[in-house]
Amino acid sequence: MRQRRSIFGPGICVLPALFVAGCSGTAGPDKTITRSLDLDTAESVAVMLDIPAGELHVGGGAAKLLDSSFTFNVPDWDPKVDYHRDGGAATLSISQPARTTGFSNVTNRWDLKFNDAVPIAMTAHIGAGESQLALGSLNLRSLDVTVGAGETTIDLSGMPKRSYDAKVNASVGEAHIKVPKTVGVVVTAGNTIGGVSVDGLVKQGDMWVNAGHEQDAVVIHLDVKGGVGEIHVDAE
Repeated sequence: MRQRRSIFGPGICVLPALFVAGCSGTAGPDKTITRSLDLDTAESVAVMLDIPAGELHVGGGAAKLLDSSFTFNVPDWDPKVDYHRDGGAATLSISQPARTTGFSNVTNRWDLKFNDAVPIAMTAHIGAGESQLALGSLNLRSLDVTVGAGETTIDLSGMPKRSYDAKVNASVGEAHIKVPKTVGVVVTAGNTIGGVSVDGLVKQGDMWVNAGHEQDAVVIHLDVKGGVGEIHVDAE
């Protein structure tokens, strides 16, 4: 049976503003809305995140499928949260419909927490700004992150529940990726002008591996690519 839900919940708070150069006018007061999704019978969820500019914070630990808050001061930046389920497979999309503004001193912060047990295939398109993705506790099936300008930290450390493929593409910005030392890790890197640095792993041919864990049942396959951006991979 196919189900679709949209989630809304109001709230107010004030957070530091994100300054956007080259704009005119001043945005309004900060507004925070909270949205959540209860767990249902979905056996897996495809999560798609699309934030063109601002701060993105993603983590685990939610009792529900999703607990989230969004703080912004441009009315058109009210994010769209859409969930639908078809049988055992579900899709959760979180996006910002409006992508331009004529205001300066803008705020746009997303704080998202997901359930640690539900298998998740996550795709994230991150534009300008600073992002923190602490994903090590999640039951990841796959991960695909595209980073524009700005700085993004992706923390995969912890004990993954299964093997999965992760892709990170940093076109202009800088990406810091933490991988665990407790399981198999294989890192491959495409051509990038900015460069790729890898610490804590052993170079074998055209890839880096977690020495001593080559025969582990759980393996993270990480493929990193970039344009002029820089990518740093650290095993901790």
